[in-house]
Amino acid sequence: MVAPVVIKSGSPTPTVGQSTLKVPAPSPGSSSAAPSPLVKPTVPAQPLPGTAAQPAGSQSSGSQPSGSQSPAGAPSPLPAAQPADPANAANGADQPDTGNNDPTEHEKAGRCVEGSEQACMALSRQGKDDKERRILVIRTGISDDTGIYTVCSPRDDEPADAPNVGVFSESGPGGIRIIIDKNVIRVPLAMVTQKPPKDGQEGSDGRVEASAGTAQFLDQAPSGAKDRLSLCGVASQPKPVAGTVYVTQGKTRLRGQKLVYDETDGVARIDGPITFRRDNDKDPLSGSSQSIEVNVDAEKTVLVGDVVLRSQGGRISRAARVEYDDAKNEARLYATQNNPAESVKGGDVLRLSDGLIVYNLDTNEVYVVKAGEGNISGEFQEGETNLSATASASGPSAPSADPHKSSADEVAGTQAAGTQATGNTTTLPVKKAPSVK
Repeated sequence: MVAPVVIKSGSPTPTVGQSTLKVPAPSPGSSSAAPSPLVKPTVPAQPLPGTAAQPAGSQSSGSQPSGSQSPAGAPSPLPAAQPADPANAANGADQPDTGNNDPTEHEKAGRCVEGSEQACMALSRQGKDDKERRILVIRTGISDDTGIYTVCSPRDDEPADAPNVGVFSESGPGGIRIIIDKNVIRVPLAMVTQKPPKDGQEGSDGRVEASAGTAQFLDQAPSGAKDRLSLCGVASQPKPVAGTVYVTQGKTRLRGQKLVYDETDGVARIDGPITFRRDNDKDPLSGSSQSIEVNVDAEKTVLVGDVVLRSQGGRISRAARVEYDDAKNEARLYATQNNPAESVKGGDVLRLSDGLIVYNLDTNEVYVVKAGEGNISGEFQEGETNLSATASASGPSAPSADPHKSSADEVAGTQAAGTQATGNTTTLPVKKAPSVK
C-alpha cells in the first residue's frame, strides 16, 4: 500500500499555483491485510496553494519523524506516536491566558509568507462585494516536542476536487493562531479542510475546526483504516474544554470551547459558555454569552444568546444578540418583541423591544436607536426616573437595527418626540439623532 503524499512542516516552502500531488491507490486484488509501515513517497512533495511552511533544512516544526529512505534505499519505519501527557496538558486545557499576542510574520503580511519558520495555511473567501478576505491558521511553535504540522493531500482514487486536510497542534504558550476579521484566536489544535483552487484562482475557501486536544504521527496506519488522516499516519484527538479557545479583539479577551468555520455561509461560530473581559482603568467591563458568531463577509462579530455586559461601576445590560466592535469602542444590543434589550444602573431600567441600545465600551454609557428612526442619548444616574434628551438635526446617523447590514445601509430618522417615564422604567419613543454623550 502506498501512502498519500504528506506535506509537512519540513517540506520546501509552498508556492501558490502549483498542483497538488496524488499517489496511486492500491491496485485491484491487493492484500487487505494490515497496511505496511508508512514511508515518505519517493517523489518530492509539492507545495499547496495557500500554505507556507519552513524552508528546507531549517529546524523542524513538528514534522513527521524520519520516514524518508536511507542512502541504501531501504525505508526506515516511522517512530511510535508521542506518549500522552497528563490529561489537561495533553488537551491544552491548562494553557494560561498569557499567549504572546505579537503578530506573526504571516499576520503582518495578511497572507502566508514563503520561507517563514512558522507553518501557515490560508483560506481565501470572495464576498459579494468582490473583496477578498483571508483566514490564516498559523502554528507558532517550531519544536517537535510541542506539536506537529502536516497536510495530507488526496489519494488517486478520490474525486478530482477532493480537499487537502491540514493538521496543526501546539502545546506551547503561543498555540495555534487563527486570524478571522478583527479577532486573533488561540487554540491548541486545529484542522483545516481546503479544496484545490479553481482555474484562474490563487486561493480557495474551506472549513476550520479548532479546540483543545492533541495530534501526533503514527508509526503506521491502523489496520482497515479508510479515513484520510489515518492513511497519512496522523492521529488527531479534539477534546473541547470550556475556556480553552482564547479570542482577542483589541482590549477585549474572550474565552470559549470550540470553533467551527465553514465556507457554506462564511460564519465562524465559537461555542460557549463564552466569558469575556475588557480592561479599563476607570470602569472595567466583563460579561458572558452562549456563543460567538464572526461573519467574515460582513466583518462583524456578534455575541449570541443570553448576552450580559457588567461594568464594575454598576451598569448591567442584557440582550439576545450583541454586535461587538472593540476598535470602535462600541457594542450594539439588538432588541425585538420576543427578545427585549435592557440596560440597568442603580434604580433606572432602560428597556427596549424594538431597535437597539448602543453601548460605549470606554465610558459604559448608552444611547438608544429605534428601528428605522433616529436615536436619543443620555447618561443615567442612580435614582433618576426621567431621561433628558435633546434633538438635533445635525446629530450622528443612527446605527442599523439589523446586525447584518453595513454602515452604508444605516439611515437616521427624522421624527422627534419627548421621553416618558413610569416609575423607574424609562420608555423610549422615536427620537431624532442628537449628539451622543
